[in-house]
Order: sequence, then C-alpha cells, then structure tokens
Amino acid sequence: MSRAEEEDLDLGWSVAKEIARLDIGQTIIVKNGTVLAVEAFEGTNDAIKRGGALAREGAVMIKVAKPNQDMRFDVPVIGIETIKVAADARLRVIAVEAGKTLLLERDKIVDLAGRSKISIVAR
Repeated sequence: MSRAEEEDLDLGWSVAKEIARLDIGQTIIVKNGTVLAVEAFEGTNDAIKRGGALAREGAVMIKVAKPNQDMRFDVPVIGIETIKVAADARLRVIAVEAGKTLLLERDKIVDLAGRSKISIVAR
C-alpha cells in the first residue's frame, strides 16, 4: 500500500465509522483525500461502482461495522462478488474492520484480490 493509500485509509476510516454510527451505511470509497461515494440504501456493490467510476482507478474502499451492530443477524460481509465489482471498478485497496467482517470463501477472495492487484487490509 502506498503512502497516499494509507492516508486515504486513515481519512476513510474515520468517515466510515461516523456514517456507521449515524446508521447511514458501512462503506465508503476514497481517493486522494476525497470521499467519492458513501454507501446508503443501495448497498456496497453499487457504492463501489459509483465511487470507482468517479475515481477511474486506484481508490480505497473502507467497510466497517455499526457501533451497536447485532453480529448475530447483521454482519458486514465481503464476498467473491464484492471483489469482482471492486476489480471492475479498478479499486486498489479494500479495508475491513478486523474481527467484525465476514469474508465469505476467504481463500477464493484472497486469490481473486491478488490476481486483481487489490490489497485487502484488516484494521
């Protein structure tokens, strides 16, 4: 991850935690210090598509849990489809909240992300 991507991750993390606290969404897309997309009702994949289109390439995605999220029923999830959408949007980094995000088919996700040149970071 580049220094610019780390800075985008830092900015995006604080913004994502705030939108999750406000129960707006759990995912944002950031590039060069600018928030390009905030997930709301449309869901993660549509937010990725929108943010990726604006970024053109190299954006950072951050996905977090809501502060009082009932992890028995509503867990933040990243799956194969998420990675495919992120690859099509030419994202560079996907950051998730460690211990609070479910990675469906983890080995397949890691393989596809690697082939797509997407770094997955748990924070």
